[in-house]
This record gives sequence, C-alpha cells and structure tokens, in this order.
Amino acid sequence: MDKAIFISNAAQLITMANHTDQPAKKEAMSQLNLIENGSLLIEDGKIIEAGRDEDIRNKYKNRIQAADHLDASGKVVTPGLVDPHTHLVHAGTRENEYAMRLEGQSYMDIMNAGGGIHATTRATQQAGHEQLYAESRKRLDQFLIHGVTTVEAKSGYGLTLEHELKQLEVAHELQADHPVDIVSTFMGAHAIPMDEKDNPEPFVDRVIEEMIPVVAEKNLAEFNDVFCERGVFTPSQSRRILEAGKQYGLTPKIHADEIEPYEGSELAAEVGAISADHLLKASDKGIREMANADVVGVLLPGTAFFLMADFADARKMIDAGLAMALSTDANPGSSPTISLPFIMNLGCLKMGMTPEEVMTATTINAAHAIGRADEIGSLEPGKKGDLTIFDVPNHLTLSYKYGMNHVDTVVKDGHVRLAGGQLQ
Repeated sequence: MDKAIFISNAAQLITMANHTDQPAKKEAMSQLNLIENGSLLIEDGKIIEAGRDEDIRNKYKNRIQAADHLDASGKVVTPGLVDPHTHLVHAGTRENEYAMRLEGQSYMDIMNAGGGIHATTRATQQAGHEQLYAESRKRLDQFLIHGVTTVEAKSGYGLTLEHELKQLEVAHELQADHPVDIVSTFMGAHAIPMDEKDNPEPFVDRVIEEMIPVVAEKNLAEFNDVFCERGVFTPSQSRRILEAGKQYGLTPKIHADEIEPYEGSELAAEVGAISADHLLKASDKGIREMANADVVGVLLPGTAFFLMADFADARKMIDAGLAMALSTDANPGSSPTISLPFIMNLGCLKMGMTPEEVMTATTINAAHAIGRADEIGSLEPGKKGDLTIFDVPNHLTLSYKYGMNHVDTVVKDGHVRLAGGQLQ
C-alpha cells in the first residue's frame, strides 16, 4: 500500500463533484463545488474524501498523522487537468509552414500540395520506435509541467498498417512508463495518402478491412477517429469507417466541421460518437442534434488562434445544451502547444466562456469526452488521486494572469510528480 498524502488548507479546493454520471451542461458548467480552506486525503492512490479542512482533520485524525503532508495555503487545488484531443506521438516540426501561412498561404493549400499532415506522415514513417518514444516522452513531461495528468493520444501520421501500429505501440509503452495516463485513439483516417487522393476508396477500404481489425485485435486503441472535411473524408466515407470501428468495439470520435460546415456534427450524433472535435463551423442543426445525442463537443481554440481563423462559438453551443470540453489539439502543424492553461485563457478571452466553464471543460467534461469520468475529472471518494495545485489565490487569477504557467505541484495516483514547478 502506498503511503497516504494529506493536502491541506487550500485557499480554494475545486472538487467538480456531482458531474460524474453525466457531463455538465448549460448552468451546471458553472458549478465547481468550490470549498474555501479545503483539504483532501488520498490513500493508496485513491481519494478518500475532500472537504473543509476542519472536517477532514476531525474525521481522519489518526490516518492523517501517518500521512505525508502537503500545505496548499494560499493556493488553488483542482482535479488533474485532462486533455481529450492530442496528436502526441509524431516526428518532426513544421515551422516552415508557419512562415508560409504568415505570407498568406492557407492550411489546406499547404496540405493539398503535400505539406501539412502529409509532411508529418513522412517524418513519422521515417522515424524509428526509439525516436518516437523519446520525442513523445518529452511532450508528456511538458504536459505534466502544465498540470495535465491524462491525455488522449491519436495515431494518424502513419497511414499504413505498419506505421499506425508503430504510433499506437509507442503510446502503449509510454502509458506503462510515464506518470501521465494515455488514452489511445486509432486515426488511420487522418488524411488520404497523396498518391491516392484522386481515388480514395481503396484507402478507405484498407482502413476498414486491414487496419481496424488488427488495431482492435492488439487492443491498442479504445476510440476510432476520422477527419471528416471537404478534401479529406466525406461524410459517407466517414460513416463507413466509424461504423466499421464500432463492429470491433472502437467507440467513434470525429474531427468535424473545422474548415467549413460539412455535416460532421450531424454525423457525430447519428453514429453515437462520444465526442465531436473542432466544430468551428458546426451548423445550428448539428449542434442541436449533438446536444440531444449527448455528444461532448471538444473545442480546440489553439488551432483557431494559430491558424488565425474564426473561433468556435462556444457560447452558442453551451446555451444550446451541448456539453463542452477544451483541448490543446497538440500537433506539429495547426496547434504546436501543450499548454492547456493557455487554452483555458483562450476559452475565456476568445470564445465567450467564463472561468468556471473552462475549468469544467478541462476537468470533468474532458474526462467524459474520453470515457474516464468514473475515474478522473473530479476530487471525489474512490477516484484517482490526480490533482493540480496552482500558485494563485483564486481560480479567477488563472484567467486574469493569462499566458503564464501557474502550476506549482502535480499529484498523480497519490504521488507527487511535480513540486515547485520541477519534475520529481
């Protein structure tokens, strides 16, 4: 049994309690269940109880005496942040494309000319297992430094069975080796190979008939994602791929309506996707149907920021009853950042969300978007002892002092993994 840890005297203890059964929607997204002068006891990696400091001390006096103590005076304690959409495992960078976009070229023009996803695919195919592991591990360290304790990680830079498996196997190995938890998604349908773009159906068939069965057999992914966008995969092709994944136990996710309205949101509702991601151009009909189908909308404001595009209308989606989560979309082309706190800033400053809503969107609702709400996303008895301590006096300061990393301490599974901003 691991030694217990007692975190005490937090200026604000944000538990996010009472949202485990269903993701928070509308007004519920503002309910943080905040406790002033709060404390928390963790034993054997699991939360025993969170509450007022005096109550926890009185109830668990003897167990607290035997525990390690962590004083959170003057600080804010939250559930460990959850990033539900990343492209963690890849090789190479694309700063040259950043310069091209600053000179006026569009993301899709660069991709259709062989850059973009295709450039990272070439780099990832050429990289060996050890290189991918080393580069991805550094990114995981940076996620941890920014308060993140769980990430979703997609394949999708392989585009062949061999290289898709290589990405997923690296993620699987990192899950065993690194403190940050990884939830894997197969995304063989991230792009159509350049030499098949005029005749994509054989590639769609390979994803369905060759890749999905092997990924499922090897148990390397829980989710199956597809980039449904004009010039990539049509709604019809996307439907075939997502339905095929369901036959092998892979839950659908979808990149939807990022560049233009393309009925990706409607498709997410139709196939029962756990989340629909991007949604910059989602239609009112699609938003309404996703809300009715309990799809979680995952918004990626870092992508709009970096591509200098219009931001998704988060306010409209929340008011329409769509459960909302936020993510970095960490990738080498359209969002090369791992700072989820900065994404929270963008949610407030560019998408009309409140500080309370972005907290919900990066904790419990993000956990719902990857099927982990019964384990993480809130500080409630029985859940993992995952938490982040911010060196700020209240949660509003996280948005007020923007663009800074306020993370002081990270506890993962009841173990201190970051202290004073330094990896342990």
